Amino acid sequence: MNKDKDCVDFHTSAHMGECENVRSNPITTPGASAIIRVPVTLAERTIRTNLVANIKFPEPVLEIKDIKKRVKIVQCRLLLPGIPESADPATIFARRDLRLFLKGFVRKNIQYASPCPNSTDECVSSVMKSLTTDIPFECVTTIAGTEFINPPQLPFINTREEFDIYREQDLGHGYPEKDHLLSSDLSQFHQVSTQFYNQVPFCELISSNIIEWDEATDRKKLPGQAPFEEGAFHNILEKMFLEFNVKILQNQQVPVFIASPPPTPPGV
Repeated sequence: MNKDKDCVDFHTSAHMGECENVRSNPITTPGASAIIRVPVTLAERTIRTNLVANIKFPEPVLEIKDIKKRVKIVQCRLLLPGIPESADPATIFARRDLRLFLKGFVRKNIQYASPCPNSTDECVSSVMKSLTTDIPFECVTTIAGTEFINPPQLPFINTREEFDIYREQDLGHGYPEKDHLLSSDLSQFHQVSTQFYNQVPFCELISSNIIEWDEATDRKKLPGQAPFEEGAFHNILEKMFLEFNVKILQNQQVPVFIASPPPTPPGV
């Protein structure tokens, strides 16, 4: 009995011949145009801000060897005003000045040399260490309506309206039988509400540029017989100029033209 469960032996070479291909017509939306929803670029902006921070090291620092930085954005929100559903179509994409709220931090990994206690008058021994810290920032900036590449679609405002039902009721004991209470029914509540699920603009981080100045504020000479020009510190004052580029997008419905495929050449 053959215990081999494989139907095809892949360890045996087989001749591979040439196969043919012909053009096929893709299935597209009928008509000369269609509407697709795609991310539309609203604006590309260069944001500039300044940061000042005091950084404290857990060990004495002989010198800083390297600093690696990475910008991280945790909030990028374009604040849009709401408009009623009955607004003029031109108002939906009206150009106006809008506020962009930004929040994030600069992640810094500082590699430094920390002196060892057995330094002599000829050399200073040290060990390599690193410190990772986040320098936060938060700001708001205005984008002029004329500076949008494409205007954002403004959100529709939700509506909520009440209505009452007329009711005629008897007044009861002490009133003439022909008199009635004419009003709405307080035992019932009627409401019409409409909600719109609008598309929120979002951001992409394109690039960043940082210029920084780090200066020790408590540097002191090394104790003992260390060389006279050597010293260590625990604190630095950092001044940073931060510049980064963001792209602001929003999902919008865009009409596109669908071109007819070229005719198939004869004989194909």
